[in-house]
Amino acid sequence: MADNTGADSAGASRGGFGRGGRSRGRGRGRGNRSGRGGGDSKEWFPCTKLGRLVKDSHIKRIEEIYLFSLPIKEAEIIDFFLGPKLKDEVLKVMPVQKQTRAGQRTRFKAFVAIGDSDGHIGLGVKCSKEVATAIRGAIILAKLSVIPVRRGYWGNKIGAPHTVPCKVTGKCGSVLVRLVPAPRGTGLVSAPVPKKLLSMAGFEDCYTCATGQTATLGNFAIAAKTYSYLTPDMWSPTVFTNSPYQEYTDFLAKPFVKQPKKEVKY
Repeated sequence: MADNTGADSAGASRGGFGRGGRSRGRGRGRGNRSGRGGGDSKEWFPCTKLGRLVKDSHIKRIEEIYLFSLPIKEAEIIDFFLGPKLKDEVLKVMPVQKQTRAGQRTRFKAFVAIGDSDGHIGLGVKCSKEVATAIRGAIILAKLSVIPVRRGYWGNKIGAPHTVPCKVTGKCGSVLVRLVPAPRGTGLVSAPVPKKLLSMAGFEDCYTCATGQTATLGNFAIAAKTYSYLTPDMWSPTVFTNSPYQEYTDFLAKPFVKQPKKEVKY
């Protein structure tokens, strides 16, 4: 009996099977890993001039960015203007393979559509080793590719715009999609993929016609850029103003200093 108790105590001291009250594991504070800036991770520190102007409220609306064709390099800019309204949907996740010397390397390709149902739509495509990483990257790319979509009427201009302003055509690969205005109450007469994109863009009524290899979902997921067509009702005199980069030159000339993060003491 004495030998057994001695072995147990020795095992406990060595960290063997009989770990009595002493724990010699590698748990050196790994239970709560929020010390790596976990509490302040949601705070946005802009990296571009446009981001600085947006965060300091010098640019009030997202239309000002599109007016001067300023490139959006940060997804937080879209969240700042359209955050609560944005809805994203994963259209498809498909495996893709690459032949290597060691065999085949499989990765996952994700297609994500994002929109606010009020005239803004974006499509993102991302390929990664893991499905979650691919979807997360596709959402970021979809936000960076958000474009304004012009809406119009069929017939009399009564109420809010509900359909495309004119017949428009979008093409990608062999797939060609044509959008035709429709009267109120028609709904979205379309295949499932364009129907999701049109509803996210804010269209209520629309006819569609598609040709080509529509089974290729990546090419079939096309959002028509209807701002390319300038109808006579938009022939108002153009008033040229300064770009936000020129208007707020003094503000952008000041160096941007990040606020130091609060240190978390264990």
